[in-house]
Order: sequence, then structure tokens, then C-alpha cells
Amino acid sequence: MTARTPCLFIGHGSPLNAISRNQYTEAWSAMGNALPRPEAILAVSAHWYTSGSALTVNSAPATIHDFGGFPPELYAVQYPAPGSPQLAQRVQKLLAPLPVDLTEQWGLDHGTWSVLRHVYPHADVPVVQLSIDGTKPATFHLDVGRRLEALREENVLIVGSGNLVHNLRAYHWAEPDAKPFDWAVQFEARVRELLEARDYSPLQHYETLGRQALLAIPTPEHYLPLLYVLGASSASESVQFPVQGMDGGSVSMLAVQFG
Repeated sequence: MTARTPCLFIGHGSPLNAISRNQYTEAWSAMGNALPRPEAILAVSAHWYTSGSALTVNSAPATIHDFGGFPPELYAVQYPAPGSPQLAQRVQKLLAPLPVDLTEQWGLDHGTWSVLRHVYPHADVPVVQLSIDGTKPATFHLDVGRRLEALREENVLIVGSGNLVHNLRAYHWAEPDAKPFDWAVQFEARVRELLEARDYSPLQHYETLGRQALLAIPTPEHYLPLLYVLGASSASESVQFPVQGMDGGSVSMLAVQFG
């Protein structure tokens, strides 16, 4: 019997991580070496935030440089992973009767390729992106993750890419190694406790977690990918944190792995 494929939430941080060598990118590379090789990847990125749900159906998805003000060498990066129309159609069926559009009008945004460039540097694993429907409550995203869990039995790696703490207003732009804010550390620690306890209700209703949560999640798009991964996990499997750290004092680089 084939082993169940892990599922991951990865804190992606700055687009510059795509061309950097640092503690985070080295840890992503180590994850790629340690993980069983998947047949395909289903990615949920903070940077495809839509009204309604959509899936990329491209056989050769474009590398989207969805940012501004960075060095020319970052815009030159290509991540030519193939797509998988078959996986897109499989996901669409799993999510039925939820209406999910199949589109070629999107590709792989930096929430996906800046990380996968280190995890699978040869770009030889097919990748499909699922958008985040920004009109829906947090409970919706956890439920979608639950419906996707079956993919883990089919050797599909589910990857949520965002940041558990993502407050750019508080970010120390001139000092990326600045001491983390107390509220950022406290919120990350609380989420880790809840993950280890498999207590997911407060994570769905993160607004109830106090001032630290409001500062850590001023907007939801970087947090919600975690809920897809939680939904696709089970209480009986291990949880670990293969990447840790706080960038610029207010961006958590924590990675969460189930299985």
C-alpha cells in the first residue's frame, strides 16, 4: 500500500527568497530532499485571491512575476514546471457541487514558485494552483481542505503558501534580522500550541485569539492557506515545524508539515 503523502503549509516571505540562499531557502531544499517524491502538487497561494474558486488547467503554466520594485534578476526567473489538466479536473470533481472554474488565465505566482524553486529545483513535478475565494469565511477554507484530503492517498502533495504572521506595516525594511515583535512571537507560539493539540476551532475563528491575532493577520489572504492544509490533515498523524524564524520582526517563516 502506498504511504500517505504529507501536506505542508510554508511561510514564503519575500519574493527575493526565490534567488537567495539563507536559512529558509536551505530548509526548503532540505524538505525537498526528505519528502517522498509526489506525482503532482496542488498549491494554494496567498497571491491568488479571487471572487469564486478557480483552478489552473494549463499544461504549461506561466511563471507570474506578481510584484514590483525588485532587482531585474528576480524578474528573469522562470519556473517551467508542467501543469496537470488531469489533476485540475480531479480537484474540480472532489469539490463538486462547489462551482470551480478551470482557467488558463493564471499560472504559478510567486507564492508558489519562489518556494518550489528550492523544494523541487528541476521544476519536474506538475503543479496546479487552486485560488482562495476571498468572499468566503474561514470555515469554508477548512472544509475545502477536508474535501481535498483524498488527494494525499493519490500521491499529490498539497502545499499552502502564505505566512502565519504577515504584517508589512510593522516590518523592519532596513533590518530583516530585527528582533521579532512580542505580539508576533506570542501569536505564532499560540498557533503552534493549537496545532499540536489539534484544537482547530480557534484557528478557524482566529479573531477570537485577541490583539496578537489582529496584528498578525491584518488581512486574511496569507493566513488562509494554513486552513486548507489543516483540513487535509488528520488528528492521528504527526505535526512538525521544519522551518522556523521571523523575518523583519513581523513575518513568520514557520512551515507546518503533517505526516
